[in-house]
Amino acid sequence: MKNILITGGAGFIGSHVVRLFVNKYPNYNIYNLDKLTYAGNLNNLKDLEKAPNYTFIKGDICDFEMVLQLFQKYNIDSVIHLAAESHVDRSIKDPFSFAQTNVMGTLALLQAAKHHWLTDNANTEANLFYHVSTDEVYGSLEMDGTFFTEETKYDPHSPYSASKASSDHFVRAFYDTFKLPIVISNCSNNYGSYQFPEKLIPLFINNIRHNKPLPVYGKGENVRDWLFVEDHASAIDLIFHKGKRGDTYNIGGFNEWKNIDLIKVIIKTVDKFLGREPGTSESLITYVTDRAGHDLRYAIDSSKLNKELGWEPSLQFEEGIEKTVKWYLENQDWLDNVTSGEYQKYYTEMYK
Repeated sequence: MKNILITGGAGFIGSHVVRLFVNKYPNYNIYNLDKLTYAGNLNNLKDLEKAPNYTFIKGDICDFEMVLQLFQKYNIDSVIHLAAESHVDRSIKDPFSFAQTNVMGTLALLQAAKHHWLTDNANTEANLFYHVSTDEVYGSLEMDGTFFTEETKYDPHSPYSASKASSDHFVRAFYDTFKLPIVISNCSNNYGSYQFPEKLIPLFINNIRHNKPLPVYGKGENVRDWLFVEDHASAIDLIFHKGKRGDTYNIGGFNEWKNIDLIKVIIKTVDKFLGREPGTSESLITYVTDRAGHDLRYAIDSSKLNKELGWEPSLQFEEGIEKTVKWYLENQDWLDNVTSGEYQKYYTEMYK
């Protein structure tokens, strides 16, 4: 029996991790702590509402006293920390909220774990603070075929990546100073079902569906490595159970795409599913002023995770993107509910 606190479990990646752990490990008690901001949606987890090993808790990770009470009440022995502000454009407009949630929220969780686990007679073999981070902390790569590794120097360029880099440093500091059992993973761009539609792939699927403009930063030449979210969840599962304490693991899809090339694949796929001539919706592409501090290229080297723990992506990108497009088109009620803001009203009233 384990008592695992998963933060941000109503979000995109978090909901996939919660679902995997609840269904795969019926002997684990899974406690989902989420503030239910705009990106948190309990409709993502409706299939788990009656699961006997699942409990949802509405709360803010920055509330240290509340977090500490949760550790004590449920005897939390492990944390998988995904709660974060994560949209770069929002971080440029409001860096304070990113520092508050991503840095101070992480610190509150670390302090609560330290207080609850590191007692005089502590046996921390059963404890783990798993911190989920991003490849953006490493900065930007040139178009030279190099990759981010676990040894790459941090060089964040946006308020979002700076806040995540800071939280990573705090996690490692608690390992070095207090011997708190931790592990960190840094992942590349995720795609898949239940992603909030301000992100590129669901945004463009929805815009194509409604014949709305497809805004492309600059010339669309920025490169990203794309990881199917269910593969990310399986990697988290593996690292949680077999990762070395104090270590870092990079999780990537070995799947680099220029933004403009990715967008054209999305267009062809959506057009096909909508019965249009593939490529018809390319006329919706609209080039806009590039984002401030826009990193040129991200690319993750996941060879350590593969060699040490045997993980590799399960899907080729073409298969993953077809699966993703099909899900959004078959779940238009979910998409419309999120884009309209209706999803927030029901749960806001329920969890006043």
